[in-house]
Amino acid sequence: MAIEIKQQLRLSQQLVMTPQLQQAIKLLQLSRLELMNLVEQELQENPVLEEVLEDTDDGPAETEHAEALEPPPGPDASPASAEPTDAQKVDDIDWGNYLDAYPQTSMGKLNGEDERRSLEATVATRATLPDHLVWQLQLASLPPDQEEAAGWIIGNLDDDGYLRSTVEEIARQSGVPIPAVETALQRVQEFDPTGVAARDLRECLLLQAKALGVQDPLVVQILEQHLDTLQKRDLRGLARILGQPVEEIVAAARAIGSLEPRPGRAYGGDEPIYIIPDIYVYKIGDDFHIVLNEDGLPKLRINNLYRDVLARGSSAAKDTKDYVKDRVRSAMWLIKSIHQRQRTVYRVMESIIKHQGEFFERGVQYLRPLNLRDVAEDIGMHESTVSRVTANKYAHTPQGIFELKYFFNSSINRVDGDAIASESVKEKIRRIITAEDSRRPLSDQRIAEMLKAANIDIARRTVTKYREAMNILSSTKRREM
Repeated sequence: MAIEIKQQLRLSQQLVMTPQLQQAIKLLQLSRLELMNLVEQELQENPVLEEVLEDTDDGPAETEHAEALEPPPGPDASPASAEPTDAQKVDDIDWGNYLDAYPQTSMGKLNGEDERRSLEATVATRATLPDHLVWQLQLASLPPDQEEAAGWIIGNLDDDGYLRSTVEEIARQSGVPIPAVETALQRVQEFDPTGVAARDLRECLLLQAKALGVQDPLVVQILEQHLDTLQKRDLRGLARILGQPVEEIVAAARAIGSLEPRPGRAYGGDEPIYIIPDIYVYKIGDDFHIVLNEDGLPKLRINNLYRDVLARGSSAAKDTKDYVKDRVRSAMWLIKSIHQRQRTVYRVMESIIKHQGEFFERGVQYLRPLNLRDVAEDIGMHESTVSRVTANKYAHTPQGIFELKYFFNSSINRVDGDAIASESVKEKIRRIITAEDSRRPLSDQRIAEMLKAANIDIARRTVTKYREAMNILSSTKRREM
């Protein structure tokens, strides 16, 4: 069989991920802060891009015009007579370095921007639990070996203030004898907050009861021997075990309930993160208006200097023109992708308002079932595009700030065959639990029956799942004594 070369013409379709398409997809799923960081990075790497400033063209022109109008110096003027005035002496001060050294004397924006932190963020820092304990350790005047062991004890505390290492481990790590470590642990447990450096909940509550001077032997007995039974809220069983009236058990349980199970709570936790919405939805009259948050997002344009390089008749070298052409093409892709991203976000939010109009008017109870396909069909885009747009973005609405993913939720069938959004069902469960009698809390089965009476077909296990998702305790643990 002979081998020969032939030419064939074939027509086929295939999807090619061009650099422009990859960049547009990447920008879609970025939040506002991530988009700002990307634009700032492009401004630094691409010399063709520049930020549009409002006073870019006014300042130099006005300065040159003012200098042209100044009269020339007279014949009697001499260098010796040109002594600087007080105003000129003030102008010679480097105000930028001065304000960096004294941020509390900020006099406004420098160079059009003021990224300096607020006064509240610079005056004081939030004290942490280790810092608070180390400060007390420095005032305790312990022997050197105990001070060394106490430092290791403080370093092995978790965010709740519990000691997560044994005395033997600390002795091995610090090189201090076990008796000295035990003495240091007793001293640290006397520090504020009360109950710190305890090894379990029982020891923590006993330390607090001792520090508060609780003299009731029933409280101490419950903490030492029957804490597990108390956690189950089985007060009648506890009364039978101890041979005490239920009223006495209830009084002791209330005293124990006033203690702090997490001594480090006041010093733990991360700093609050404040959400800056990407979209604002305002109701003006009978209509909802969408405003994209572009605060802090630079407006980009192509530098005129590089436009001249590409102009006809330019004397620039070919390599220079090729480089500038590549940078200009990249800059144009970025500007076009940002504009396309903003239009897509606007259209998605507009479709969400169309589908969830009752929610924006009346609240969470009127949230309707919605999926990505409904919005994608409405705006004529693919579901993956809508998914990228709704990722990591928040909207400020008349009902509060919500993530865009919040408006897409599954449905729960009603008894009559209609459907209701799962978030609306969660809100109904929350309201039922809030209005219940705290002495006789409702079980999940009872809540499911109440929802069925309200035309919502839901199983008990679904109620349990939603209740746990909202961080609500079970009926046994919600019961008040």
